[in-house]
Amino acid sequence: MEFALFCTKVNILILILALCSPCKFIQSPMDYGPSNLLETKSSASLDFGRIVFNSPSAVLRPQSPRDISLLLTFHSASSFSKVAVAARGAGHSIYGQAQAIDGIVIEMDSIPSDIYVHKKRDDESGVSYADVGGGVLWVELLEESLKLGLAPRSWTDYLYLSIGGTLSNGGISGQTFKYGPQISNVLQLDVVTVLGGLGQFGIITRARILLQDAPQKVKWIRAFYDDFDTFTGDQELLVSMPELVDYVEGFIVPNEQSLLSTSVAFPAHLGFMPDFHHVSSAKVYYCIEFAVHDFQAEGTSAEQVSSSLVVEKISKQMSYMPSLVYSVEVSYFDFLNRVRMEEMNLRSRGLWEIPHPWLNMFVPKSGIKEFKDLLLENISPNDFEGPILIYPLLRDKWDANTSVALPDAPTGGDGVEQVVYIVGMLRSANPASCAAGCLDDILRRNRQIAEAASAGRIGGKQYLAHHPSLLHWRDHFGRHWNRFAARKNLFDPLGVLAPGQGIFPRVHASAL
Repeated sequence: MEFALFCTKVNILILILALCSPCKFIQSPMDYGPSNLLETKSSASLDFGRIVFNSPSAVLRPQSPRDISLLLTFHSASSFSKVAVAARGAGHSIYGQAQAIDGIVIEMDSIPSDIYVHKKRDDESGVSYADVGGGVLWVELLEESLKLGLAPRSWTDYLYLSIGGTLSNGGISGQTFKYGPQISNVLQLDVVTVLGGLGQFGIITRARILLQDAPQKVKWIRAFYDDFDTFTGDQELLVSMPELVDYVEGFIVPNEQSLLSTSVAFPAHLGFMPDFHHVSSAKVYYCIEFAVHDFQAEGTSAEQVSSSLVVEKISKQMSYMPSLVYSVEVSYFDFLNRVRMEEMNLRSRGLWEIPHPWLNMFVPKSGIKEFKDLLLENISPNDFEGPILIYPLLRDKWDANTSVALPDAPTGGDGVEQVVYIVGMLRSANPASCAAGCLDDILRRNRQIAEAASAGRIGGKQYLAHHPSLLHWRDHFGRHWNRFAARKNLFDPLGVLAPGQGIFPRVHASAL
């Protein structure tokens, strides 16, 4: 054991020496025993965004968290190291956040994905939880926990993401209004350095996730609107009823293609035949999606009726377009895994592995209508490809100690404004119809939208942010910048980790 540990340390030192050499003499794959250090491969310079392509000099495929710790220990102790390090989970970032140009990418999926689920007994104090590795996918945790009738409380829409990756960024979906982001539903983290934001302060190697009883079924409802104020009013009504509602999201529907793409996974025929073209201007519609958990027991109907009554009670308080509400019942797994069906549909058409110039913004309630207008003014509704998500979150469900930058809270007659909207412009850029110049134009428009929303009365903040300079990052964090920078200086003073974020410049040990 001691000899193996010695060999691992020597091999990591050799790797760092090689990376720091101006000759870049790594020419062939290298397997350094337990550390499994390899020459770079194409996946390490690729992500879901397909916009930024930065190649590392080597890839680490760790077999345990110890391999990561050894790498960073040797790295930080080296006065000559110029190598940055990035952890890569499922590679679902958009702007190269998990890339490390001429550095080392740690592929977290190589760590054995053992999952331990603890179900609390009736006579036991405490809670149910799951211990999982940082490279485990959320869908793997769901499959394992459901075997014991349990599931995490807070999710992302897409389940084929790594647990460590989404926890580093918060992790949000339609349950966030009720339970907070995923990071607020974690009991314990094992981190090589510390709990942080954007992966800047450490690498999450293991997490203890809070679990709850999983429902057997979900009642899944969609309702359509042609008025934005009515749409947002009903969304805010739904998130004010957490005792009845378990999930709330929504969409802006600018064209027929958008309507069809967001309905792939919804197992019901929508009789909605909207007219997107009026004489004077394009018509835009809106859709609310909400869900109610159904804990019905096999062979009984009492709970089923009760759940239906809940949906009926909620629907009577809403103001959607007459008759344009649709309800289905699906299994809990199928509901949570709904985006997988959309993925398969896009893959079958060759439209999954294409550029995704996404923009995600947090917008305070007071600025959401102005932001909607700004958004629609800067896109072409007729040919927009991809969903536009929009739904409310509640500020008090977020831990102020995390590094997610929410908009500053406006105050009014009712005190601090609690509602914050997340708007996700999840655009695709099909190379067949959108060449390089078109993609550049989309990215330019994204920057215009983000800058106008951040600098003006709207008061927005990017989520999963991408900024071009340190000054922009300072503005992004605002009054929390000094705390964020102090944490970086304490836990990663050399600026080794997460270079793809572009927040902090690399610092050499000789400068400290």
